[in-house]
Amino acid sequence: MSQDCVLRIIAYIYNDYSGKFGIPRQSGLVDGMDSLIVFEPEYRDPSALRGLEQYSHLWLLWQFSEVVRKRQSADEWSPTVRPPKLGGNTRMGVFATRSPNRPNPIGLSSVKLVGVDTDTEYGPVLHVTGADLMNGTPIYDIKPYLPYTDSHPGASGGFALQQKEGTLDVVIPPELLQEIPAEKQDVLIQILAQDPRPSYQNAPDRMYYMPFGSLEIGFTVSDTVLTVHKVQK
Repeated sequence: MSQDCVLRIIAYIYNDYSGKFGIPRQSGLVDGMDSLIVFEPEYRDPSALRGLEQYSHLWLLWQFSEVVRKRQSADEWSPTVRPPKLGGNTRMGVFATRSPNRPNPIGLSSVKLVGVDTDTEYGPVLHVTGADLMNGTPIYDIKPYLPYTDSHPGASGGFALQQKEGTLDVVIPPELLQEIPAEKQDVLIQILAQDPRPSYQNAPDRMYYMPFGSLEIGFTVSDTVLTVHKVQK
């Protein structure tokens, strides 16, 4: 009979993904979104990061914290879920998906390591890009990505690749584009091009609102064109 393991939060991630809507569906889909990983005080020993700078990518093991907050009990879970990829109407086994509604709400993401800063007021911090974690997400562990064993180019993608992945043409009027910091414009366009809407919603006249840092972006989608109509605080 195994003994229960206590998972400790070692760090939190901080970025401009200020809400769940608009976060890339997988890590690595949007490049250029800078994220900062800040360790909890008891894990701010620089020795724990010795040698990490030799790797280009990392694995993050993290907590679906929004799911944890909404659960009534630790036993609340379903053996099947309805993936947005399949229109939100088809049930698949939870272990055949990456749904956050799992027995243990643990996420796994591969991110690019931009740099290790060991001299900050928060102790050593990590700068990464390509994350699909919401601002303030707790992190349980960090491991190096090993290309010789972690990459499988010929692997099967299952039902997740049954629908064609594509990008939208993003139109932002110049007067609205200037409301967005210049260094964040390209990242925002990448996020919008991935079509943040649930795959089962396609009303061309519906206005969607996506949080982005301290801003809220209002947009519509018609066919393959996403048009931004509002940029507001």
